[in-house]
Amino acid sequence: MRIAPPVRRAVPLLCILSGGCSGLFHSSARPEQTYYLRAPPAAAATLPPTAARGAPGSPPALAASLRVGHPQADPGLDSSHIMLVQADHRMNFYAGSRWPGPVADLIEALAVETLRASDAWRSVEDSTSPFPSDYLLQVAVRRFEADYTAGGTVPEVHVTLDCILGRREGRDVLATFVASGAALASANRLSEVVSAFEQATGAALGSLSQQAQQAVRAAAERAAQNEDRPAPPISRHSQ
Repeated sequence: MRIAPPVRRAVPLLCILSGGCSGLFHSSARPEQTYYLRAPPAAAATLPPTAARGAPGSPPALAASLRVGHPQADPGLDSSHIMLVQADHRMNFYAGSRWPGPVADLIEALAVETLRASDAWRSVEDSTSPFPSDYLLQVAVRRFEADYTAGGTVPEVHVTLDCILGRREGRDVLATFVASGAALASANRLSEVVSAFEQATGAALGSLSQQAQQAVRAAAERAAQNEDRPAPPISRHSQ
């Protein structure tokens, strides 16, 4: 595992014509590795039965559709590099390795997969879907890095997602919440760091799924209570 230097120097390439250029396209550099993350298990994304009032088993599915907007990422995180932070407020990345795409794309795909796996929604769509939805979930990626600032030999991975959930019609905000996860890498090897990323991301997405369900169920309960509440009496003023 190598950490990329903050500044890379361009190296001039010289070709001796008299000797030919047979080795011009040969490189001794290690090929770049692409790492992917899996979504958390379905159980982690499902609202626990105890979270639903009076529900002895699994809470019923919501009769609602949800769209996940394309996430925003904080400066420095919106890339396909596997980012890390070091002491003295330094940000860097692991050389020769990357995610399959920018972090915002990665989080969107994993969030959609996690929410669908919960079986709590009538449908879950991504930001490119042409179909309308009842609710919109907007996510901002605040942390997605391996943290070396504690001074240990292995990093702790932190994933923090700021979330806003609202109705599509009228753009009414139902809830704002933070979904986060952390995991300590078992060794200072990139394979172990990626495993810690998967654990931390899974915890954050599981929390996101559960909190989104809770927000919509709470809104439905409030609406039902308002419908059952009798209308106030009409006051009559004598002339």
